[in-house]
Parts: sequence; C-alpha cells; structure tokens
Amino acid sequence: MRKDYLAFFTSMFLSRLADQILLFIVPLIVFQTTNSVSWAGLAFFVESLPRYLSFPICGALCDKFSPIRILHISQVYRAAACVAAVVLYAIFGGIYWIVALSALCGVLTTQGIMAREVVMPYIFKHYTYTKTLSYSQIADQTGLVLGPLLAALMLEVWAWHWVVLAIAGLFLLADLAMLYWQRTSSVTLETFEQHHDLWLNPLRIAFGHIRNLAELKKVISLAVGVNLIIGVTLATSAAMVIGQYSAGKDYYAGVQAAGAVTTIVILFFLARVTLPLKLLGALSYTLIAVGAFITAFSPHAWGYVVGFLLVVGFDKMFNVYMRSIRQQVIPPQDFGKTVGVITLLNNLSQPLAGLLVAVLAAPIGTQQVILLLAFATSLIGIAVIVAFKKATPAPAAYGVDPE
Repeated sequence: MRKDYLAFFTSMFLSRLADQILLFIVPLIVFQTTNSVSWAGLAFFVESLPRYLSFPICGALCDKFSPIRILHISQVYRAAACVAAVVLYAIFGGIYWIVALSALCGVLTTQGIMAREVVMPYIFKHYTYTKTLSYSQIADQTGLVLGPLLAALMLEVWAWHWVVLAIAGLFLLADLAMLYWQRTSSVTLETFEQHHDLWLNPLRIAFGHIRNLAELKKVISLAVGVNLIIGVTLATSAAMVIGQYSAGKDYYAGVQAAGAVTTIVILFFLARVTLPLKLLGALSYTLIAVGAFITAFSPHAWGYVVGFLLVVGFDKMFNVYMRSIRQQVIPPQDFGKTVGVITLLNNLSQPLAGLLVAVLAAPIGTQQVILLLAFATSLIGIAVIVAFKKATPAPAAYGVDPE
C-alpha cells in the first residue's frame, strides 16, 4: 500500500479507536455508578443526539471550506475537550463531565466523518467507490475491535479520567498521521461555488434532492428502521450483558470486539465479491431485524450474542449499500450538504431508541423494549417494499460504478 494511503487509513483508525473507547466507557461508567438501565439509556440519548443534529451544518461546512482543514479541527479540538473534561472533573467531581465530553466529541466526530466522506472519492479515484467504502471501513472497524478491549484493559489499571487523557493522546496521533498524509499526497480536491449562508440554502437544496430522488427517500426510510435497532442495541448492551445475564465487563468487552470482528469479515467479503445492490440492502436489513428478535427473545447470554453479532455485523453491510446509492445519485457540488441532512434524518431514530429505553425499560422490561422496536423495524421494511417497488432501480451491481 502507498505510504499516503497508509497514513490516511492510520489516521482514520486512530480517530475511530479513540472515539470507540469513549463510547464504550460512557454507558459502562454510568451503569456501574447508578446501577440503572434507565440512566444508561438517558446517557446514550444525551451523548448521541448532538452528533446527529450537527450533520447538516457539518455537511454544509465541508462543501464550503476545505474538508482537510475541517478534519484537523475535528481531531485537535477533541483532544483539547478531553483534557478540559479531566480538569473540570478534578475541580468539581461528578461523572456528568464524561457524558458532556462524549456529547461534545460526538459533534466533532460528525465534523470529521463528513470531511472524510467528501474527500474519499478524490483520494481513491482508481477504486470503485463501493470498494473504497469497504476498505476504509475495515480500518474503521479495526478501531472498533480494539477499542472495547483496550478500554477494558485501561479501566482495570486506571480510573476513567486517566483513560480520557489517553484518548486525547490518540486524537493527537490521528492528527499527526493526517499531517503526514497531507505532505505525501498529491490529491487535488475539486471545489464548487457555494452560497454564503450555511443554513437556509443548503437545507433547501438538500431537501430538494431528497424530495425529487426516489432512491434517497427509500434508503432514508430503511436507515430509520435499521437505526432503531442499532440505537436500542447500543443503549442496552451493557445492561443486558452485565445486568440481565450477570456477565462481567471483560465479557462485555469481548462481545463488543466480536461484533467488530464479524463486521471486518463481512467487509473483506464485500471488498472482493460483486453483489447486486438490491440484494445487499435486502439481506442486511433482514438479518439486522432477525438479530433484534433473537436478542429480544433469548433467555441466555450466548443467544443474545448471536443476535448482537447479526445486528452490528450486518449494519456495516447496510451502510455500504446506503452510501453507494447516495454517492451515485447526489450531484457532487451538493454532496456534503445533502448527505448531512440525510444522515440526520437517518440517525434521529438512534437517540429516540435510547429515550424509549430510558422511559420504558423500568415498566415493561428491557427485552420487551427491544422486541417493540424490532416489530417497528419490520413494519418499516414492509412499508418500503410496498411504497417503493416501482421506484427507479439503482445501478445493478455492488462494486461496479455506473457508466
């Protein structure tokens, strides 16, 4: 692999590793401190909602300003936020600093995600975009594999605030790798003239594309269903494994790592095999829903793990399907702003799932909440089949760019 590509993927890996450690320790620390599934669900809602609300403005920024500069800002400011949270904890005490940190880092992570989404087609022009997504997500998922394991190991040795300082160091290393990529890469980013404002015109343009392109409406609807399951799984996994099944945090970390390994295997498969896009979407959506039903009904930890692996493993297959469709149909000059709005619409169901856990877990039980959302996802899938069966089909094959 060329050195500039390796540096780019290294930066992506380190940034994801740091972000995943933070995502791992927040619900775990909240649950261990409060011993409450509802509080863990509320913490997930607080940390996840800002990350999704910020997608439209971050997308518009990436169309208007250099996405490379935005990437640097994202990584350096996350490191600074980690240090600030530890200082505030040392002065005032309390675990709410880590929840606030996660919310702030979520917004900056969104900024970085959107910047990478915009630059990747220019960096890997000799690959199809769908293959680029698979390879880039392998680097991303490697961070997911090591994140929970490294977090559990560090929490055995250090208090959480020392782990946060280590996370700051990882963000700085990610930025150094990005600086090296800039020095060794000859990539030239295409620029487009943009409107001056970052709110009304970008939103008008983005919603215009969503209204006029049937494929965008379809993938948004399906993504809402998928993210209901992802949200409830993320919000309840610590409580289910540690509370419901009485397993330890090391077992929980192993489950998280197994999910990431499963995803990497699936992504390697997708990078080498051509599949019809329609099959890619249908297969991933169906198996995510099946996984949710398994986690809802399983009386044993091993059954929950099977369902969990289906949910998190095939989520990235669906992600490749969704991102391939939108890259093919959205005009390049409007890509950032449109994807920003789409991602917001896609992901609002994740914090909604966390909020439903916070409200319903105590009165009806955690597994019943998962079952309720699994039914909702199934109904969304059926509705999409009925409503969009006459929509214009996307390019037929995964891994093949349109002519």
